[in-house]
Amino acid sequence: MRDTVKKVVLAYSGGLDTSVILRWLQDTYRCDVVTFTADLGQGEELDPARRKAEMLGALEIFVDDLREEFVRDFVFPMFRANALYEGAYLLGTSIARPLIAKRQIEIARQVDADAVAHGATGKGNDQVRFELSYYALNPDIKVIAPWREWNLSSRTRLLAYAEQHQIPIAKDKRGEAPFSLDANLLHVSAEGKVLEDPWVEPEEFVFSRTVAPEATPDRPEYVEIAFQRGDPVAVNGEPLTPAALLQRLNELGGKHGVGRLDLVENRFVGMKSRGVYETPGGTVLQAAHRGIESLTLDRGAAHLKDELMPRYAELIYNGFWFSPERQMLQALIDKSQEHVDGVVRLKLYKGSARVVGRKSPRSLYSLAHVTFEEDAVYDQRDAEGFIKLNALRLRLAARRGS
Repeated sequence: MRDTVKKVVLAYSGGLDTSVILRWLQDTYRCDVVTFTADLGQGEELDPARRKAEMLGALEIFVDDLREEFVRDFVFPMFRANALYEGAYLLGTSIARPLIAKRQIEIARQVDADAVAHGATGKGNDQVRFELSYYALNPDIKVIAPWREWNLSSRTRLLAYAEQHQIPIAKDKRGEAPFSLDANLLHVSAEGKVLEDPWVEPEEFVFSRTVAPEATPDRPEYVEIAFQRGDPVAVNGEPLTPAALLQRLNELGGKHGVGRLDLVENRFVGMKSRGVYETPGGTVLQAAHRGIESLTLDRGAAHLKDELMPRYAELIYNGFWFSPERQMLQALIDKSQEHVDGVVRLKLYKGSARVVGRKSPRSLYSLAHVTFEEDAVYDQRDAEGFIKLNALRLRLAARRGS
């Protein structure tokens, strides 16, 4: 393949790994390299990445602000499903990869590139997420995964290569990093190094987006989130764009220590890994979404959604965002959200986000039916036949002696 690649689009962060990859591609493939850096709300200044790519001889440089598209077209659809991987993880890294891949393929078409490249290692999930997305969007694209090709198999070798080729190295990258980070507007994740022993509690310096619950305000704060067709549209009565809304919830949740998760998860490639996640806005949002659904979704629809959710979450975790089955499930989920309108009030306090109020013009909640006082709409005698019909198979089995 090395003889056929003339131009490659590299997903470029500006960090040590992808900077080494940029030079390695030039040296190994003798090709032009176009870099693409996505602003997904990671909270970092991206101009240094642009300048570094220029210094390293990138043919063209793309730095794109994808925050609104990320939240509107990827995060919000996922949250309509209340997606949790293995019952806990809000998929902050997983949901970002298909958007990065999508934009890479668009740029590859725009600049007439032969190939795309990424900096994911051969041990993790991201290589799968990137490449499944690439092939789904362009089945003939060539994919270069340097970590599966080169002999720079250790941090020492990577640093030596960088010094040999005069690639700038951030001071905190010399030697062993304490852990690796991934960040976007939805979450921050940390893994590796000081976090590899699942028995050892993470030190407070691992966390950057949330205040320790012990240090949060001693008074709770209330927040109201308005929904239309399953998507949040306003916070405390203020209409906000998707990215601005998630950022607002990040600030509110982070202030009260909401959204910390210490998880040992099952990677798609087969091994277990320990990750420490901060998803303050997402944690608040999911609690609110389930709160408004509790008023507006029919029981059968709600239970079916909960049955399908683990499968939907697994598809995203494993990299199948662009698969037919994920799109089919999305159509079902979106259909369920037609009447999910209203406002949810939550109480943020010492690491928790609890729903304490909900109202909706499309509510299925009927006080007339559930009241413990006298009513004129429900005949309690009807329950006797209902119970006997449901008990019939149990009584027959009991008489048989099973």
